[in-house]
Amino acid sequence: MSWKVTAFAPRLVVEGALVAHEDAWDWDHEIVLSGREIAEDQPEEWQLEAWLDHKPTRADKAAIAALFAQDAPNLIVEELPDTDWLVASQEGLEPIRAGRFHVHTPEHPATDEPGVFDFEIPASQAFGTGQHATTAGCLAMLTHMKAQGLVIRNCADIGTGTGLLAFAALSLWPRTLATASDIDAVCVGVVDDNAAANGMTMGAGRGQLVMTVADGMEHPVLDARGPYDLILANILAGPLVSLAPDFGKALIPGGHLLLAGLLETQEAAVRAACRRAGLRLAARMVNGDWSILWMRKRQG
Repeated sequence: MSWKVTAFAPRLVVEGALVAHEDAWDWDHEIVLSGREIAEDQPEEWQLEAWLDHKPTRADKAAIAALFAQDAPNLIVEELPDTDWLVASQEGLEPIRAGRFHVHTPEHPATDEPGVFDFEIPASQAFGTGQHATTAGCLAMLTHMKAQGLVIRNCADIGTGTGLLAFAALSLWPRTLATASDIDAVCVGVVDDNAAANGMTMGAGRGQLVMTVADGMEHPVLDARGPYDLILANILAGPLVSLAPDFGKALIPGGHLLLAGLLETQEAAVRAACRRAGLRLAARMVNGDWSILWMRKRQG
């Protein structure tokens, strides 16, 4: 048997819980999360679903409730009939198209549209499947950056989750050196599996990806492989503010920083921290209530 825990809340509340899940370093990855609208005609009313292969314990329910910034909604626990609970958790996740990217779970077919990069990312893994507005916004902004003529030779994806944004950068700039990191060690295996499934090569050479576990920018691998001409960071507003000086130091003069994981209401604080680090806004996008910022370091 499998079990499901459901919480109903407004869209922003559920999206906030999904982002908080990304920052929960001690999360039990046997608990699979997904979020979606409850009906097409109710786009602002969402449900958070947690899927488990065992009856939820008090600790499981407390961990789910803790994802909500304010008072957690009621948690509805139900036992499911014999089924593939991993597949069931992904049924509500339709493929997304963002910029030149098509992202889908294994239950959906790939696209053969010319000029479109297709990625298969299981939704049952770490944060960054493309379904969240911040990840989709990053894919769209990367497409825009490429269209503006950027040439990237060395990039880093900080807080990579599934590896999707690092894969996207490698697809747009196939000769770049690429480094990905995450604070959660489980992401190492996740990125390895997703790389194999999507034809990406792990390794230290050009066109390959190095994966490491790091808290922010503090790691010998990140130090040794820098400085970077592109850093990606789809995390949370608080860490973006605190990491802005480190991002600035790790970029070459004229280098680029793509930030996401911040609400529009948090944008001013993030941009102020970036300005203090010598970074200026090159472009911004808004996807739902989330800001995606392209910052650029001064030339000298």
